[in-house]
Amino acid sequence: MAIMHSAAVEAAAAATEHQTNAGVVVGGGGWLAGCWARLRALLEMVGRWVAGFARKVAGIAADDPRRVVHSLKVGLALTLVSVLYYVTPLFKGFGVSTLWAVLTVVVVMEYTVGGTLSKGLNRAFATLVAGFIAVGAHQVANRCGAQGEPILLAIFVFLLASAATFSRFIPEIKARYDYGVTIFILTFSLVAVSSYRVEELIQLAHQRFSTIVVGVATCLCTTIFVMPVWAGEDLHKLTAGNLDKLAQFLEGMEIECFGENASAENLEGKTFLQAYKSILNSKATEDSLCNFAKWEPGHGKFSFRHPWSQYQKIGALSRQCASSMEAMASYVITLTKSQYPEANPELSLKVRTACGEMSSHSAQALRELSAAIRTMTVPSTTNNSMSAAIKAAKALRSEISEDKALLQVMHAAVTASLLSDLVTQVKKIAESVDNLARLACFKIPEKSQKDVVVVINIMS
Repeated sequence: MAIMHSAAVEAAAAATEHQTNAGVVVGGGGWLAGCWARLRALLEMVGRWVAGFARKVAGIAADDPRRVVHSLKVGLALTLVSVLYYVTPLFKGFGVSTLWAVLTVVVVMEYTVGGTLSKGLNRAFATLVAGFIAVGAHQVANRCGAQGEPILLAIFVFLLASAATFSRFIPEIKARYDYGVTIFILTFSLVAVSSYRVEELIQLAHQRFSTIVVGVATCLCTTIFVMPVWAGEDLHKLTAGNLDKLAQFLEGMEIECFGENASAENLEGKTFLQAYKSILNSKATEDSLCNFAKWEPGHGKFSFRHPWSQYQKIGALSRQCASSMEAMASYVITLTKSQYPEANPELSLKVRTACGEMSSHSAQALRELSAAIRTMTVPSTTNNSMSAAIKAAKALRSEISEDKALLQVMHAAVTASLLSDLVTQVKKIAESVDNLARLACFKIPEKSQKDVVVVINIMS
């Protein structure tokens, strides 16, 4: 019996050990499976992030392929200027100051030709002037002895740095020479302070200025001669594109709100109501492009003295028109044509007809102005479109003033007032474009030239 009992105990112990080992194996397999699942989820998440980032980069490159070209141009300019460091004879001539050429390329190279010219010329001229003044200050301070030299140098640094910093608050200097003033303060302070310890100051200043000139020249050659991006051309296209967006809004108003097939449904979400919104935030871009365009040499159809400031005036008027459109959009979203009282359907029809004509003629005028800017031709038929829009606005006002239904007149008066304001803004834009055509000497269309010749022949 004892033997049988001990055998039973040993069998139970063996079974327990087997179950424990099996549990350990199963548990170990489950832990490994969990780790593999987490690792696979992590890899999938990284893969999705990489794919999304790649799609984003591809979208940016496809949106404007010139960005890819600009990146390659920066790499090319850095490669060219690094030759100064690699070639031993050139390195001996410039010394360690060769690195200033590389630094210049990094900070000067901009997307547009005007931007590179602005920064490059500001940096070179500011470095030259600051170097001359700093060397002169060193010569004057050096005559005051070992004790008076640092005091006089500190006074020079204080006075010039303070005066140059204050000049940055002057609007004209802030707009075009802010970067140059910053480089002037930096260069003068470095040269003036280091002159107290450096013996070969003139040689050091000459080396640094030479390498900066080499860096600026490399940037300018790469930017101008390798697929240039002109700020003036971008500003020209931006101005014409903004007028097209204004016209798109008015065309949508004519079709969706005042046309024969206009629906009474809520207009919120319609694409034409979003067309003007990008114009409201275009001031910073226009000002930057205009500032850079003034630095650019004559290119294509644009002369060196092209009236770039006139584009800013057109842009300001476009933003005013877009603000009026924003008010109009807010109104038409909350008030559809089904909300007009039915007591006087005749007036409602007249209002929609007059508003449709105003929208149509104003949109046509804007399209013609945009085309005139793109082709750089004198706008010929814009006056006819504006005259028709103004005539429709006057007719609408007279119809409203004669009606006695107060609520009906109120809705019609708001619509007429908003659209009349738009017509007035479009008229101002037309006048500004005419000034641009006159100042920039836009060419006269062939049809207009023929009409002038016919009139001259008749008069003779």
